[in-house]
Amino acid sequence: MNWNNLLSEKRIRKSSIKHKRDIRNNYESDLGRIIFSPALRRMHDKTQVFPLTDDDNIHTRLTHSNEVMSLSYTFGLKCAKSSIIQHKTGMNEADLLRIIPIILQGISFIHDIGNPPFGHFAEEVIANYFDKIDCNPLIHNEVKQKFKKLTPHQKNDFKFYDGNAQGLRMITKLQYLDDVFGMNLTYSILGSYLKYPNSYTKEIDKSKKDELKELKKQKKANIAEGKHGVFHSEDKYFKKIIKECGLTDSEGRIIRHPLCFLMEAADTIAYRVMDIEDGFSKGYITINCIKEAFSKNTSEIAKTIVQKCDEPNVNDEARMIFVRIALIDYLVTLAFKNFENNIDHIEKGKYHNELVEHDDNNIHQILSDICKVKIFSTREVNHLETTGYSVIKGLLNHYINQLFNTDKKFINRATALISSSIINVALEEDMLNFIALKYDKLKSEKGEIIIKKKLTEKEYVTKMDDLKEKIDSYLSLILKSENDVEITYDPIKKLRTEIYKAFNDLGNQINFQDLSDYYKLRVIVDFISGMTDKYALSHFQKISGQKIA
Repeated sequence: MNWNNLLSEKRIRKSSIKHKRDIRNNYESDLGRIIFSPALRRMHDKTQVFPLTDDDNIHTRLTHSNEVMSLSYTFGLKCAKSSIIQHKTGMNEADLLRIIPIILQGISFIHDIGNPPFGHFAEEVIANYFDKIDCNPLIHNEVKQKFKKLTPHQKNDFKFYDGNAQGLRMITKLQYLDDVFGMNLTYSILGSYLKYPNSYTKEIDKSKKDELKELKKQKKANIAEGKHGVFHSEDKYFKKIIKECGLTDSEGRIIRHPLCFLMEAADTIAYRVMDIEDGFSKGYITINCIKEAFSKNTSEIAKTIVQKCDEPNVNDEARMIFVRIALIDYLVTLAFKNFENNIDHIEKGKYHNELVEHDDNNIHQILSDICKVKIFSTREVNHLETTGYSVIKGLLNHYINQLFNTDKKFINRATALISSSIINVALEEDMLNFIALKYDKLKSEKGEIIIKKKLTEKEYVTKMDDLKEKIDSYLSLILKSENDVEITYDPIKKLRTEIYKAFNDLGNQINFQDLSDYYKLRVIVDFISGMTDKYALSHFQKISGQKIA
């Protein structure tokens, strides 16, 4: 691996010249873009463990991400001071301090940015919904047949839906500012964000145990293949990221960015330790529960935790904080030691452990077991997850039936409720698939257009020739950009606007109905994934007639 590539400051869309007064480097600029993004703000009302909670002490996705960011920053400082990382990068501590800690802060903020409302449970709901769409009596057979005709990769985007893949889509496209580059972050951020740089491109039948067994075997053999991590819609960007960062091994197999391991460790430490603190705040976990769990372990850290649980002259709230501090200190030290000791294997794509799970003392497993027994099985969590199930499934049923309806009135009502930016992203992504068809439709409707628009034959021909020229120029520029010919996006954007206007002038407006079936479904899932918990619940109640305002 070449660390110059791993820390690339380039972007998918070439940036305009920075303002002279901007003293930030590109990594620091990325961090600003992330912090000020609407997608990050929406995470304040997305589930961490307890959905729809009114308790302000309990973690949301945003407070969790802040804590992951803090831990990642510590890892970044350790990287800057590490003689091993200095040698690998060819940089000194002062130079590294403005690069690696900043990258790690950025990817920590966005690591959960693609998660749907109601947390990981909703990921399963969406995936199972599409896996069992054939059995859904509320969905028209025509829609089921259309889903069957999608490519295997396209179907797997929904059947193996994952928040990590949705997050890549969010940061590269759905933060739409009149182009499909989203936040337009540096390759270093995009590469290190990719927790699962991998796609399931073959047909997979979840009902066949041998196929699922093979998938699990694959996950165990290569940590980068743990999930379906890249949607079909982002495949072209994904290939650019892999190429720019040099994320392939000697055999050409795609591997993880080294910094992703540190972000993953920060995430795991934060949620394992803070889930227990949330459980303590809720009254599901006591200090005695923690003491009992660690008493069975003979390691020094376990003895330290037991000692913190027995701390004299303080209350249990203070003891919980002492336990948290000791656990975080131990796990951060462990994870970075594993990172340094295994960096050569990581660079070669031969290290397949989570940094905090690679632990002879098995502390991670103790924390995991406490959460499973004392939190995840509670009535409150299960009750609220059941609410989330009804909401997510209800939203999918409603929008699929509305947007695949043959009556334009239903389509127009549904699209009016969806953010126009989500539809605009899909239209721009899918434009290559429909502009030629729309052009041919205009040719077939020549007589009607001439009468309706009061054109002469010559005027019609001139307009059509002009449109054809713009379409050809657009296709040529897109082809160059996909073949890594460096061009600015401005001429593509200008031509796209002109093509839209030309179609509109000839009475064939570009809209949602022009999208392929894949991108229609993409719009629906993008819309639902971007909702907060409370908005999703409220929206579902309104469209299902349970409330008016």
